[in-house]
Amino acid sequence: MDQVYDTAGKDTRDKFTFVKLDTVASEKIDAPRYSYWRSVARQFFSSKVAIGMLLLLLIIMGFSFIQPLFSGYDFMDTESINDFGARYNWPSLGQWFGTDANGQSLFDVVWAGARTSIAVGVLATVINTVIGVIVGAIWGSSKAVDKFMIEIYNVVSNVPVLLIVIVLSYAFGSGFWNLLFAMCATSWISTAYFIRVQVMIRRDSEYNLASKALGTRSVRLITRNILPYLISVIVTDISRSMPSFISYEVFLSYLGVGLSANVPSLGRVIAKYTSNITNYPYLFWIPVIVLALVTVSMYIVGQALADASDPRTHR
Repeated sequence: MDQVYDTAGKDTRDKFTFVKLDTVASEKIDAPRYSYWRSVARQFFSSKVAIGMLLLLLIIMGFSFIQPLFSGYDFMDTESINDFGARYNWPSLGQWFGTDANGQSLFDVVWAGARTSIAVGVLATVINTVIGVIVGAIWGSSKAVDKFMIEIYNVVSNVPVLLIVIVLSYAFGSGFWNLLFAMCATSWISTAYFIRVQVMIRRDSEYNLASKALGTRSVRLITRNILPYLISVIVTDISRSMPSFISYEVFLSYLGVGLSANVPSLGRVIAKYTSNITNYPYLFWIPVIVLALVTVSMYIVGQALADASDPRTHR
């Protein structure tokens, strides 16, 4: 080894040691392993607000789908007043939400209604998202389909969605599945157009053009090169759609449209107790507060999940 001197002119050879060359270790990349979904979970649970809203949403969902199974609540039962002392009891430790004019627990009433409203919102969102993503992917990748679908979109988008839902609800009559059909008949078009725009932005990227030049089929190009990068965009759309569909159902049920008269929902519960807003306001405001908690928690959790599913936010 040649002599090595420091700035003071002293020999520093004793400060160096030879290291044997490890050809195997030199080929390894010194970087942590990356897992997309683990990074999504880490990013999501790093937000205290997201965790709090998720816990609130889970509690609401638990009460909505489990509690009515044991309550035996009948929305149409208006003749079972056995104890007049049980009527119009304000919220207390014994009756968390109080009782109504029939002596029935408002706690049972609210969660029975929430179950229906949440079920309608979730199913409508799933149906619209699946149809919208599939049609939007085809729409954005085919110029022939684009010419046809853009005309349909221009017509449908100029008619308010709520108006279409009301007209179809009257046309097909009351019922859970009829209301679901009315909500999904045209709503998927806006999702499809949203996905179409995102696909068109990414289909002309350099790596997609190169992949297409190498002979990659359009289906594989969409499913492997484009849609995986739209997860955060799709989740964002879901976080907006689900509260909107719940609000549609509540509004229609408040008007007495859509669901059958014997099916409880938050809209029908609110409509039923609107007359008590002055004398017994808890009967009106508690269902309204539950509705607000459902929609707000869904939106915040959805937005947090959309941000977490964006790879650009991963560390």
